[in-house]
Amino acid sequence: MNHEDLNHWSKRAADWSRDYHASLRQRPVRAPLTPGAISSQLPTTPPEMAESMDSIFADFERIVPPGITHWQHPRFFAYFPANASPASMLAEQLANAIAAQGMLWQTSPAVTEIEQVMISWLAQALGLPADFTGTIHDSATTATLSAVLTMREVALAHQGNLTGLSGQPRLRIYASAQTHSSVDKSVRVAGIGQENLIKIATDATYAMDPAALAAAIADDRAAGHLPAGVVLCAGGTSIGAFDRIAECIAVAHDAGLPVHVDAAWAGSAMICPEFRVLWDGIQDADSIVFNPHKWLGAQFDCAVQFLKNPAPQIKTLGLRPRYLETAGREEIVNFNEWTVPLGRRFRALKLWFTLRAYGLEGLRQRIRNHVAWARESCEALRALPGVRIATEPRLSLFTFALKDDALTEALLNKINDDGRIYLTQTQHDGAYVIRVQVGQFDCLREDVIQVASVVRELMR
Repeated sequence: MNHEDLNHWSKRAADWSRDYHASLRQRPVRAPLTPGAISSQLPTTPPEMAESMDSIFADFERIVPPGITHWQHPRFFAYFPANASPASMLAEQLANAIAAQGMLWQTSPAVTEIEQVMISWLAQALGLPADFTGTIHDSATTATLSAVLTMREVALAHQGNLTGLSGQPRLRIYASAQTHSSVDKSVRVAGIGQENLIKIATDATYAMDPAALAAAIADDRAAGHLPAGVVLCAGGTSIGAFDRIAECIAVAHDAGLPVHVDAAWAGSAMICPEFRVLWDGIQDADSIVFNPHKWLGAQFDCAVQFLKNPAPQIKTLGLRPRYLETAGREEIVNFNEWTVPLGRRFRALKLWFTLRAYGLEGLRQRIRNHVAWARESCEALRALPGVRIATEPRLSLFTFALKDDALTEALLNKINDDGRIYLTQTQHDGAYVIRVQVGQFDCLREDVIQVASVVRELMR
C-alpha cells in the first residue's frame, strides 16, 4: 500500500464511518458474543505475502463491527462514554497523517505550543485561576500516577528516585472509598503500597469527612509514618460522589500536604458555571485531572492535568540526557518531562478542533441536556413498581435496584443481552445496584427516556 492507495482507502473509510454512525441506533449496543468468537475468525499465523486492501477491508467489515461494543452508540449509558465528536475524529485523522512525535518542543513546535494554548483555554472554560498550567496525558490513571509520584518525591526530598524506598519511612496517601481504582493502582506502581493508601471515612453524602482526614494525618505522624498527599474525588465513578473540596484542601494544606483532585468524568461539567458549586474550593488544589474524552467530545485518549506549580512534577519525572537537549533552548517546555512516557501524540489538535467546531456554549448545552434527561429518566424509573432509586442523580449519573441483589443482577443481564441500551453495575452500601450515566455525544432525549421503557418491559 502506498500514499495513492491511502488516498483511495481513506475516502472509502470516511464513507464507511458515515454509514456506521448513521446505523448505530439499529445495532445492539453490546456485541452478543462469547469469548473467542472473534479470534476464531482470524488466521493463526501471520501472512508471508502482502494481501490486497480489498480483502483486508472486507474482513474488517465482516469481523469488527459485529464484535464491537459500540461506544459511540447514542444509548450507551454504561461506565462513562469515551466520546468522539466528528470534529475530533477529523483532527485525529490529520494527526495520524502527520504522525508527529511531540516528546520535545524541537521535535514538533506546533504540538507543544498548541497544547499550551489548549490548557489555557480549558482552564478558562472551567473557571480556574490563571496561575494553573498543565499538560495532556493519555488517561486519568497516568495523570494520577504522575501526581502520586510527585507527592512521594516531595515527601522524601526527592531522594526516592535516587536511592529507592528501602529504609524510608512508610509513606501515606489519603483518599476516600469513592475515589477511582486508579488511585489504588497509582500507590502500587509508585512503590508506596496498597496498605499505605488510607481510605478516609465519608459523611451521609459520601463525601470525605475533613475531621477524619485531619485525625488520620495526625495519627500517622504520631506513629512515625510520613504523610505525603491527599487525593480528592470530584464526581466518583461509582455513584458520582463529591468530596468537600474546600474543607479537605484546607485540612491537607494545614498539614503541609499537596492535593490532587480526580474530576475525570465530572470536570467537563464545570464549563457550566451553575455546576461549579460541586467543586467549590478547587482553585486551591495543587493538581487536577479531567478527561475531555469523557464528556467534551474529544476522542479518546485525552486527559488534562492542571498544575498550580509544575516544578515538583518536572523534577520528579523529568530527565534530560544530552540526546534530548535542545541547543540554546534550556528553558523551553518539553512536555515529556511532565509525565511518564517519553513519546507523546498530538492530542491537542482534537481539542483545538472540538472547541472551535462546537464552541463552549454548544458543549454546555449538550451537558445541560444530559443532566436534565438523566433526572427525567430517574423519575420515570422511580415510578415503576419494584424499582428503588439507590442514589439520586449527581449531574447525569444515578443508580437504581430491585428488591434484592439477585433480581437486580438478573435484570441487568437481561438489559444488556437485549441490546437496546447498555448499563453497568456497582456496589453501593453493600448492595448490587445498576448505574445509569448519560453523556454520549450524540444521544437525544428519546434515547435516554428509553431506559425506563426497557426496564419496564424486561421486569415483566
